[in-house]
Amino acid sequence: MMKPLAVLGVGCLTLGLMAALGSAQMDKGAKPSPPAKASCALGDGKTITVDYSSPRAKGRKIYGGLVPYGEVWRAGANEATTFVTTADLMVGGNHVPAGSYTIFAIPKQDKWTLVISKKTGEWGIPYPGAGEDLVRVDMKASALPSMVENFTIAFDKAAGGCALRLDWEKTRASVEISKM
Repeated sequence: MMKPLAVLGVGCLTLGLMAALGSAQMDKGAKPSPPAKASCALGDGKTITVDYSSPRAKGRKIYGGLVPYGEVWRAGANEATTFVTTADLMVGGNHVPAGSYTIFAIPKQDKWTLVISKKTGEWGIPYPGAGEDLVRVDMKASALPSMVENFTIAFDKAAGGCALRLDWEKTRASVEISKM
């Protein structure tokens, strides 16, 4: 009688431990800043794709707080934000050849700067330095009508290309992109 109870007890303990470990694994996979993607079809099979991690505001002051004004920011969280284009582009009037890049941003209250870096494959920070910049492009900053909880990078169709926009908190930064 004691042996079957001991086996049952060990079995229950094993199942409970497996459930706890499985739950811990699921929690590890759920990142607070999940991966996201934005893309723009430019025609003729040419595209722009941005892969980034989307942090949440969680009641924090974002610009001028968590993300200081006037400093290079990784434009997302976790891994570096990638910018891949299969076409030669004009980004805010600057030539960007087809290729893979990392993007950063320098937020200010009245305008932003988009930094397209030639260095790829790094973690989101630190910024590799101005020596790795392909271009720096002025972005238009504007107020959003309501709070945006999740940092979002998206493209809007525009004449001859797309407008890249970065939305978070109550701010939108945008720049026009066209195919050459």
